[in-house]
Amino acid sequence: MFSRCRTVLHTGRLFVLCRQLHLYKPYSTISIKRPTTPSTFSCCHFHSSSLLPHCTCSCLYPSLYPFSSSSPSSHHPLPSLLSRKPHLSLFPRSLSSACSAKVMDLKEVLDVLEQLAPLSLAESWDNVGLLVEPSKPRPIKTILLTNDLTMPVMDEAEAIGCDLIISYHPPLFRPVKRLVQKDWKQRLAVRAVEGGMAVYSPHTSWDSVKGGVNDWLIGGVGSGSVSVLSQAVSSAPQRHKLEFSVRNQEQLDAVMADLREKEASSTLQHTTVRSEPDGYHVSVICPGSALTPCVQTLVGHAAVGPSLSITQLQQSPLTGCGQGRLCVLNEPVTVATAVQRMKAHLGLPHLRLALGHERSSESLVSTVAVCAGSGASVLQGVKADLYITGEMSHHEVLDAVAKGTSVILSDHSNSERGFLAMFRERLTVRLPKSVTVAISKSDRDPLEVV
Repeated sequence: MFSRCRTVLHTGRLFVLCRQLHLYKPYSTISIKRPTTPSTFSCCHFHSSSLLPHCTCSCLYPSLYPFSSSSPSSHHPLPSLLSRKPHLSLFPRSLSSACSAKVMDLKEVLDVLEQLAPLSLAESWDNVGLLVEPSKPRPIKTILLTNDLTMPVMDEAEAIGCDLIISYHPPLFRPVKRLVQKDWKQRLAVRAVEGGMAVYSPHTSWDSVKGGVNDWLIGGVGSGSVSVLSQAVSSAPQRHKLEFSVRNQEQLDAVMADLREKEASSTLQHTTVRSEPDGYHVSVICPGSALTPCVQTLVGHAAVGPSLSITQLQQSPLTGCGQGRLCVLNEPVTVATAVQRMKAHLGLPHLRLALGHERSSESLVSTVAVCAGSGASVLQGVKADLYITGEMSHHEVLDAVAKGTSVILSDHSNSERGFLAMFRERLTVRLPKSVTVAISKSDRDPLEVV
C-alpha cells in the first residue's frame, strides 16, 4: 500500500508524504486540515480509485507503515522523530480513544470492501457480494478472512464470535431452492443465519482489480512489465451513437426537442456538422435504455433524412483491471528458479511442473502468464514461456506443453490463499481499531501431497 511514509511537523501542521508502490495510482486528492490548536491535529484524508487506503481518525502511527517489514527509521532521514512513538505526541489521547471506540455497522464495512474491489469487476457468471445477511443488525467487531468457507472454518468463526465472514470463494454459488441439513453448503448458510453472522464473497472482483490476486500471484516470479490478459471494461450503462441528417437549424431544434421529450431527459449529447447544401449531419449519443424510443422518434420524424445509422459504442477499458496477467520479466530466470520462487511465494513445499516441448529445468523464462484458480480458459492461446495457475486438466496441460510452454500447478486454492494476508493489511488500515480482522487458521486446500 505504502512503500514509504514519513511524518513532518512544521508550523503547527501535520504533513504525511507518501510514495506508492508501482502497482498503484497516485492519490487523486490529499487534504490536510489545519489544526485548531498547536497540540490538536485533524486527520489527513486520502482518496483514490485504486486499492489505496482512505485514512480515518484511526490511522495512527502503526498504520503509517502497514506493508513495510523494515523499521521506518531505516528508510527515512528523520529517525529521531519517527522513533519516539509519534502517535503519543502528535495525536492527543482523547483522539486515540475516540478512534478506537468507533463502531462500524455492516453497511459501512461493505462500502469499504466495495472501494477496495468493486463488485462490478466480477465476471457475469459469478455470485459475489453479500450472500448472508443477519436479520438483526449488530456492530461489526470481528471479521474472518478465508479462501473457502468449510465446516472447520465455520467452527472457528463461531469460536471467535465472528460478525462477518469474508470468503473468497462464494459458499453459495448455484440457486438454492431449500435450506436443509443434507447439503453441507446449506448447513453452513443455516449456521451463519443462526449465529447472526454475515457472509460476503468477492471472488473474481479480487482477481480482476488492479493490485489484486493475479497481480500478487505474478509478483512471485519477479519484476517486469505486467499487462492484463482479459481486459475489464467500464460497467457504465451501454451507449449508442445515432447519426442522421436534417436540412436546417429549425429542424434540428425540433428533432432534439422530440428526442428529449421521449427520453425524458435533457442530457442527450449531440454534435452537428454543417454540410451545404445538404444541411446538417447530426450525431446523438444516447444510453442503451433510451435506444428504442429514440430510434422510433427519428424514424417517424418528417425532418430526418432517409439514412439513419446506429452504432454501439465500446465501453472504456479499466486500466490494469481484468482476468489473468502476462509479465515480461526484466531479468529472465530458469524454469528451476521460477519454481523455487513460486514455492517461497506460495509457502508450499511442492509444486507440479510440466516442462514444455524441448525445454529443461535450465531453460530460460522471459515471459510468464498467470491466472489464479482454474486458469486454462484465460491462459488458452497466450504465448508465454511459462504458465502459472492452480489447476488445469490433463489435456490442457498437454496442449500447452506441445507448444513449448512449461506449466506450474499449485492446486486451486493454493494459488489464491496467500493474498488473504495482503488483503487483511489493506482492510485493517481502513477500519477503526475496534474491528479485528483475522485470517482463518483452519482454511486449507483439500488436496495435499502424501
